[in-house]
Amino acid sequence: QVQLVESGGGLVQPGGSLRLSCAASGFTFSNYQMRWYRQPLGRERELVASISSTGQTTNYADSVKGRYTISRDNAKNTVYLQMNTLKPEDTAAYYCYVRSWPKDYWGQGTQVTVSS
Repeated sequence: QVQLVESGGGLVQPGGSLRLSCAASGFTFSNYQMRWYRQPLGRERELVASISSTGQTTNYADSVKGRYTISRDNAKNTVYLQMNTLKPEDTAAYYCYVRSWPKDYWGQGTQVTVSS
């Protein structure tokens, strides 16, 4: 079955960096667009970034453009989210997502907390 396992979250000071990873299994990873979402406590989940199956096309939320980079390694079935110049408002649970029709799949999430 489809599994998405995120890692790499933690506590970081404002201006710092983190790299999230999402290890995927149970489907042909290289055939699917992958996405990262985040959900601050008490708020709705929002799309942060997406990457096409080949990695050639990426898209970002305006709030993270220029600071975050999504990438993937199809040989390792892993998608990454490099987060730089982190701000307190980036604090959230971050989730990996794939739509393998007709279902949506989510990872368990990894918490990112940006605080001094």
